[in-house]
Formats: sequence, structure tokens, C-alpha cells
Amino acid sequence: MSAVPLEERFALAPEVEEDRLRAVEQLYLLDSAPEERFAQITRMARFVFEVPMAAVSLLDRDRQWFKQCDGLDLSGSVPRGQTVCQATIKRGYDHPEDPGLILEDTLDSEFCELPAICGAGGIRFYAGYPLFGPGGHPVGTFCIYDTKPRQLSSTQRDTFVELAAWAQRELQSTDDLERAANVQRQLLPPPLGDLPGYTVCAVCLPAYAVGGDFYDHYPVQGGTIFTVADVMGKGLGAAILTATVRSALRGASRAIDGVSDSIDLAHAVNATYQQIRDDLSSTDSFVTLFHFKVGTDDGLVQFVDAGHGFAVVIRADGSVLPLNSEDLPLGVLPEDRWDAHEVVLEPGDSLIVASDGVLDLVGGGDDIRAAVKFVAQHADPTDLCAQAHIRAKGAAPVDDITIVAIRREPSP
Repeated sequence: MSAVPLEERFALAPEVEEDRLRAVEQLYLLDSAPEERFAQITRMARFVFEVPMAAVSLLDRDRQWFKQCDGLDLSGSVPRGQTVCQATIKRGYDHPEDPGLILEDTLDSEFCELPAICGAGGIRFYAGYPLFGPGGHPVGTFCIYDTKPRQLSSTQRDTFVELAAWAQRELQSTDDLERAANVQRQLLPPPLGDLPGYTVCAVCLPAYAVGGDFYDHYPVQGGTIFTVADVMGKGLGAAILTATVRSALRGASRAIDGVSDSIDLAHAVNATYQQIRDDLSSTDSFVTLFHFKVGTDDGLVQFVDAGHGFAVVIRADGSVLPLNSEDLPLGVLPEDRWDAHEVVLEPGDSLIVASDGVLDLVGGGDDIRAAVKFVAQHADPTDLCAQAHIRAKGAAPVDDITIVAIRREPSP
């Protein structure tokens, strides 16, 4: 055997390795929890090939980390220099036309001295196929192992490649989802900055990588427009509709603001619905929405509540005023219309609008009183958003959580 260590024999050019590691990081999978979508692949592989072990892994800088590992007694990762998969990664660059690596008997290979192979009950058969990430870089492997030498027939080799393609699609799905999550985060407005006489804080915490909630704000004549909306559902489908609703509502509001001295919120919401009605109908979806304008000088809040269900004013004395209407969400009735209402924020008052995920955040089930109590105890916007982050970290949310909190500061 060669005296050159395996990690040197299968090392990549430094610039190639850095690009490859960047691709690994862009998947956002390292050290993540097990997922059933990968477990289905390894279970199928063990059944089809009658092997005791199968795995989906990523090769980091100094370790092979297993996203899914069936039949292998591992603590999550092994040193990269002690793996056969480092050769499979190298083969992905050197032989892209045939990147799979099959060792019918590992004791007859250059890897025979690896701890996982030379020990009692060690791996005697290995089949690995590189998995590719962003930029086409091999980032990991799909592998099957056996404790005895064996061969794969041509049909079995085809099946092995098909299962590797399944694992590849799951990695691609991860990459696409993270790109969608980045886009959705970028669509959230930047912090409002200086709004004289007011403190504003907002938070949006998707239950999954992407979500169906959003908030928005932008200045108009005499004040600032805010929106909190919740598209039915979670995940990528809801996120697509979320972007549609946001764009349509922004366009309608700004168009009306451009031709009128006083913006008509009800007109903006009704015009938005006309634009998206067919989309909501064809996808059997609906949108709850709280769309409002805060008058900078007088604290007048004009609002449209389309079945949103959680908007309250916390008065300076601690009393709570719910802002409710009987209007339905967008998309429930084909010819529905919405009306505007008003309330005044006095100095020291806070307006808090949240999606229904806040109910899960406070552990109140469907009891809205627990959520009202929570926001009343944290009426200061900065404090409320901080508490929302703390609670969400303590228990992963099962629904998207969005909160917009605005406080009119007490007069000097």
C-alpha cells in the first residue's frame, strides 16, 4: 500500500475544496435533525439490496457527517480521513460520467487498514455515489455497506443509481427551499427606523423554512401603512401566495395614495381582492389580513380587519381594547367587500397585531385570552419581540408567528 495518507491521496485543490465546502454550507443541513424523507431512502436501500447498512452523508472539512445512518453504530460523524467516501467525492470530480465507487471486497483495496474495515465485523463491501450541491460540487454520498464481500448485478447497479438520484432530489429540494426562504426574508421590510413619537418592532418566525405569514410597512401621506397577513397553510405553497398578496396590496395602496390626499384603506383592500380573487379560488385558499394606517401627528389608526382575529390596543392604564370586525378573510365569499374602522392611540398606548401563531407561542391552545394576557404584560414593542424570540427558541413553533407592535410614546 502507498505510504501517502489517504486524505492526501484524495485531497482536492484548495480552491476547489473551498468552493465545495461553501456548497455544503449552503445546504443548511449539517448537524440538523434526522428527517423521514432521507430515512425512507436508506430503509428502501437496505430492503432492496439486503444489506445491513445504508447512509446519506455530507463531507465537511474534517469529518463525514451522517444525515441518515441505518445499521451503523455511529455518534453522528467520523473523521474524514477514515472514510472511503472521501474517494467517492474525488471521483465525482475526476469521473463525472461514472462517479459511483463500488468495492466488492474492501480488504483487497487501498482502504483495508481503515478502522471501520479492518476490525472485527468490519465493512467488507462498499458502494457509494456522490451527491451534488450548489454549483455542481459533490457535497456528500449515498452509500450501502455489507459485512461480507459481494457483487452487484447490472440491474442492481441501475437500482443503486436510481436510489442515489432520489437522495439527490431531496438535497435539491433542501437547496431550493433555502433559496425560497432567503427570498422571503429579503421581502420583509427593513426596520422602520425613526418614526417620531412612536416605537415600532416587528417579528416574523416561520414554523418551517418558509411560511404563509408576512408583515409590511411603508410611509404614505400623513403616516405609515402597516399590514399583517396570514395565508392559509404553511410551507412553499403558502409562501408563493404570500408574495402575491404582498405585491398586490402594496400596489393598490400606493396607487390610491398617489391620486388622493387621504388614503382609502377599504378601497385598497377591495382592489387587492379583485386582483387576487381568481388565484385564491383556484388554489382553494384564503387570507386573513389586518391592514392599517397610523397617523403620525394625531395617533389616528384607520384599519381594515379581514377576519384576522388578533389586534388589540393596550391602553396606558393597562386596559385592553380588542379591535374586531365581522368581516371575513379574503377568499371566503367571491363577492365580499371590506370596510374601514378607526381607533385613536393616545400617548402611552400600544397597538399589537399578531397572527394566530401567537396562540401556540403562549401555550394557550385556542384560548385567545392567554395571548392577550401575554401581550398586555409586554406592551413595550421591543420587549414583546424579544419575548417572542425567547419563547420560540424554547419550543419550536408549529405555526407561523408574526407580530407587529407600535407604541405611541407618552408626551414629554
